[in-house]
Order: sequence, then C-alpha cells, then structure tokens
Amino acid sequence: MPTNPAMIPGAGAPAQSFPWQRALSRAISDPQELLQRLGLDASLLGGMAQGHGLFRTRVPESYLARIRHGDPLDPLLLQVLPQGAEALDHPSFVADPVGDGDAMAAPGLLHKYQGRVLLVTTGACAIHCRYCFRREFPYGTFSAVRDWQPAMDYIRRHTDVTEVLLSGGDPLTLPDPRLADLLHRLEAIPHVRRLRIHTRLPIVLPERVDDGLLSWLGQGRLEHVLVLHANHPRELEAPADAALARLRSAGVTLLNQSVLLAGVNDDVDTLCELQEAGFSAGILPYYLHLLDRVRGVAHFEVSEARARSLHDAMRVRLPGYLLPRLVREVAGAPGKTPLDSGHGESP
Repeated sequence: MPTNPAMIPGAGAPAQSFPWQRALSRAISDPQELLQRLGLDASLLGGMAQGHGLFRTRVPESYLARIRHGDPLDPLLLQVLPQGAEALDHPSFVADPVGDGDAMAAPGLLHKYQGRVLLVTTGACAIHCRYCFRREFPYGTFSAVRDWQPAMDYIRRHTDVTEVLLSGGDPLTLPDPRLADLLHRLEAIPHVRRLRIHTRLPIVLPERVDDGLLSWLGQGRLEHVLVLHANHPRELEAPADAALARLRSAGVTLLNQSVLLAGVNDDVDTLCELQEAGFSAGILPYYLHLLDRVRGVAHFEVSEARARSLHDAMRVRLPGYLLPRLVREVAGAPGKTPLDSGHGESP
C-alpha cells in the first residue's frame, strides 16, 4: 500500500520543529570554534582556513562528542578537519572522478549501472567529510530537489530499472513528508522493487532516527535497504548504536560501506574492529572503497597495493560474511571494479 504523506507525523509543520532538525542547524561550521571545542592549538587554523574556503566545515554535536579532546590526529577528527593540503594541485585528482556528469539521464538522475538508477535528492549533508567525492558536484544546475517528475518519467519509461538509490548530499536531511512523497511516487511505478538509501545521518546525527522516519521507512511494498557509511569503529558508539537498534527493529536491511583513508582506518586492526562492531549493531559489510580521486583529497589516498595487503590480512582474520568487497569506482565502468585478490574466502 503506498505511503500517504499526510500520515507522517509533523507533515506540514514548520522547519526546525523536530529535535533532529534543531541538531542539524546547530552543527559547527566555524573552524575556529572546532579547534576551541576540542582544545586544539590555534596554530592549526591557517591550514584549516584554506581547506574551509574550498569546502565548508560542518560537524554535528553528536559526532563532535566522539572525537578525542586534544588529539589533532584523532581518526574521527581527520575526517572533518579542513587542511591546507586540500589546496595542493595533483593532476590525477579532478572535479568529477566517477563520471557523474556523463551519467546524468534526467535532472538529478544518474543511470550508470543496469537495472538501477541513482537520484541525487539534495546537496545538503549533516557532516562535511573532507574526502567527499561530490565536494564539487554542481548541485545548483539541476532541478530534481524541486521537481521529481522528470526523474519519475525516466524511471517509468525504463522498465528494466528495479532499484532506485537515493543519494545526495544526504537524502535523510530532507523532511519526512518530502521523502514520503518521493516514496509514494516510486511505489506507483510497478517495476521498481527496491529503495536503497545511502546515508550517513544515523551515524553522525542519530537524532534523525525518530518516529517520523520509522513511520514511512517501515511501510509500503518496496524493499528498503539503508547503506550506511562508517569508516571507524568509534563512529558506531553511543548514541549511534541506539539509532541503529531502532532501524534494525523496524526491519530495515542495514549495510555499511567505508572508504579506505590514510591516518583514519588504514590498518588491519581498525578495519577488522569496524566489521565486528558493525555486525554487533546489525550491519553487514558491503564495500571497502579506494578513495575517489576528487580534487583536494590526495592526502587521504592509500595505494592499491597497500589496500590489497590490508584486505588479504582481513580475510585471514574475519569470517567470509564479515569481509567487505574491496572496490574502486571507475568512470564509465558497468559496475564497481573489484580489487579482491581472489585467494578465496574465509569459512
């Protein structure tokens, strides 16, 4: 039965009326405040100002609380800390490393892979990850966030499309009535079977997993999959663990994809602990991505040889169902490019 937006709690209520929206509006956006709150030396501010000028700072309070005070090398901090290295030029790091522009089939709709399409629902995020591959995406040049209809028309015409991915930005920054309306439209297209939502909000802004979200996420005929994004086991600690438990109790399939990042998770202990912590929270591993080479992120890169070595070490220590696939996204390829060594899975 299609979801009715009018049944969503808070439909028609003014913005900022829910705790998660208030938490979103209070995210730290000033690099100097970030340093002060974490007790870090002001000497870092010069490089931070450079990075912030290229890609604005945004850190929710919930995520900030999980960063170690006074530690400039904390792996959670490094994911959100603007750096002067972002201004360095590296010829192989470009504005659109994954070919989003070439895959635009309708305003905001990417059709890269057979049987599934991706809808860029919004340019907004709760957190600005410094390695974001869409940090230069021209969100203002398409109208999908204002009008779903061209994308819906395209999906309706392409009867081979059985899965629709919601991405962004982060789709869960949209209010529930807006998301419920989108779900209602997709449910009316007979050949669409699954809705996959790529989101970081349950991790970085756990307040988002409220009754309003669960009321539409657990409804309707479509199968719902949430692909979460955690790179370090400490990201799954309280209060994120409670939000994940609520999602799990609603019957939503939870997967996790990570990005291999220098200084953040490029060691086998951290990667194995991440998979174990995720499984304890009801999340199955999905992908371990090599870094997408967007401008400004070269300082995060881990070599392919190092990535393969780490993945081989994970294979020895983890059961097969806890081993994510090691992949790279190549512009124009018909799917993710696997980099697994092919030595066989753990039992």
